[in-house]
Amino acid sequence: MAEKSLSAALQQFEEELHGKSYTAEQFQLVWDEFDKDKSGYIEGNEIELFLRDFLSKSQTGEFVVSDDTVAGLTKVIMQKYDTNADNKIEMSELAELLRPEENFLLLFRTMGAIDNSVDFMETWRKYDTDKSGCIESQELTEFLRDIIKRHDKQVSEEKLKEYSQQILKYYDKDNDGKLQFREMTNLLPVKQNFLKRFEGKTKLNKQDFENVFNHYDRDGNGMIEGDELKGFLKDLMEHEEDEPESQSESQPKSPPKCHPKMTDKEIQDWADFLVEFYDRDKSGSFDLEELRAVFLL
Repeated sequence: MAEKSLSAALQQFEEELHGKSYTAEQFQLVWDEFDKDKSGYIEGNEIELFLRDFLSKSQTGEFVVSDDTVAGLTKVIMQKYDTNADNKIEMSELAELLRPEENFLLLFRTMGAIDNSVDFMETWRKYDTDKSGCIESQELTEFLRDIIKRHDKQVSEEKLKEYSQQILKYYDKDNDGKLQFREMTNLLPVKQNFLKRFEGKTKLNKQDFENVFNHYDRDGNGMIEGDELKGFLKDLMEHEEDEPESQSESQPKSPPKCHPKMTDKEIQDWADFLVEFYDRDKSGSFDLEELRAVFLL
């Protein structure tokens, strides 16, 4: 077999794209298959896996797709379709690639985009009205109604219920008829975990600390509190994969352990721990120096 050149691979890729028609369900299956880490984005090697798989299943199989060709094609595709230049493919950008039939879930993911974890926590707090630790069917319907109104769209109550069921079908993994905290993070992925900017650093300098503090101090009052604190803890828990090291008896007890099925209660347990041992005046708010102590956990 001849090796496929970059130009031939790109031509084949676009011909295959334009020659296929995806239903909403088929589009969702493609998304689920390649968003391996359930981050809400196709990123890193997931993009290359997507392209390699797409080309290998094409109707013309007389070429071998080399690693260099896939890497080159990835670069070209990202330049063309990664419209916000964040080096990952959002659901709306994949839709531009695959052009599925009209799908409310796709529309919703575009309308309901969340920029940061503080906004996510505010959204969670607003719609978990009974403080049950999950978004139940009626709360989900209210959430969808508000998003639709915000974008000046009109839908019937019947359609709203249909949309709620569509979301539960794809994101309610334990089939209990409601969205747990982790399921909600899959539905509303944050565009970027701010703390990932510091990956690879063994120690944060003064400017790093100030950047972190200013990012989570959304109202600019010089304190991180409430949903700002919980947004920070959500990012921290998602970022830290290793368990805390054991501490001596002279140090505070270890903070609560988190796991892949993070819950709202676990974030609250972390907040309570930090207030008990690192919040000097027990106000539930953290200034810059108190946050620095948190990073030394």
